[in-house]
Amino acid sequence: MKLFFHKVTNWEYWPFQVLYFPIYFLWAYYAVKARSIFFFNASNPRIKNGGFIMESKKQIYDLLPKKHYPKTILVREKSDLKDIVNLLVEKQIYFPLIAKPDIGLRGSGVKKIKTVSELTDYAAKANFDFLLQDLIPFEKEVGIFYVRSPLQKNGKITGIVSKEFLIVTGDGKSTIENLIKQTPRFELQFEVLKEEYGKELQRILPKGETLNLVPFGNHARGAKFLDGSDWITPELTKTINEIATQIPGFYFGRFDIMYNTFEELERGENFQIVELNGAASEPTHIYDPKHSVWFAWKELARHITYMYEISVENHKMGVPYLDYKVGMREYKLHLIQNNKIMNF
Repeated sequence: MKLFFHKVTNWEYWPFQVLYFPIYFLWAYYAVKARSIFFFNASNPRIKNGGFIMESKKQIYDLLPKKHYPKTILVREKSDLKDIVNLLVEKQIYFPLIAKPDIGLRGSGVKKIKTVSELTDYAAKANFDFLLQDLIPFEKEVGIFYVRSPLQKNGKITGIVSKEFLIVTGDGKSTIENLIKQTPRFELQFEVLKEEYGKELQRILPKGETLNLVPFGNHARGAKFLDGSDWITPELTKTINEIATQIPGFYFGRFDIMYNTFEELERGENFQIVELNGAASEPTHIYDPKHSVWFAWKELARHITYMYEISVENHKMGVPYLDYKVGMREYKLHLIQNNKIMNF
């Protein structure tokens, strides 16, 4: 009951359909103006479906400058373990590593893999193509939302979110389970953590020792999102713009980046791109607990307007909108894929 009231009284936990309900009307308005429900396809012409549905993470990585993202391999569904290991050796990717669905969202199916045994289990269960990646060595993570008109040389950063991971700190008396249950945000993740960590949750964590239970900054997996938009500087904008303009056909989306220090990130040093998200990107700084739902709706409307305007500009230059029949087929495939990942 405590967790139920926590979710009801904190809008950041509301179901997607409830939070986005007012935005559907704006989407309908833009769809009528564009004469296409699937106008988003033109926002990022080189990313499948603009990055809104059924986009492959591996194909997006292939568009990025290689020095800016971790070594990554694509593993096809039901691949032989020996072949997977050979690929890891060939690409010099070592444990621990990150496994995640090639087509997925909201952190579902993402797991830190520490041993061959864990990799064997993941590969056996996965009924989808997935990626294996080097573990990024940097501890801090931000999401940087970027937009650029196809008619302009330079874009802009429209929001930054900083992320606090699901980290517990030992007191020398409490089990990891008890530490998790001290914070409602963490306790909401308990069932998933119990499945992943099992008996390890009964271990008493020594006083002062910290444990990062989910080593990636995903809101749906317990990370706390904080609005860092006041970090936007001309130096950071220049760095992000230099990266973005190297990505063919990219105009709208969010870079999720792990980095060492903000000063180094501004200079374009010591960072790696965790993911680049396209048309389905959320301006995740809205999820800062200090913001009201009215602020969230305003920011969502602002960013969907950016996406619509970019799509229209690209369409005028010859980029087609997604055909209705093709779009509906892709959407149905998206629902099937999402169901697979959620039940993984």
